[in-house]
Amino acid sequence: MPKHLADHLAEGHHIPGIFIIDPSKNIGEILTELIIIAGASFPNEYQDRFEYLPLSE
Repeated sequence: MPKHLADHLAEGHHIPGIFIIDPSKNIGEILTELIIIAGASFPNEYQDRFEYLPLSE
């Protein structure tokens, strides 16, 4: 998948952004963080980016 995504981006295509979630974290905390991110972000702020959740650690 990483190679496919790198090729996709290299061809000038975009992704909306990918959040990678630590499965050992509490799902309630992750959902709360996603809600905050959704409410406090610009529409394309995470375009073509990978972010690991939680962001606050």
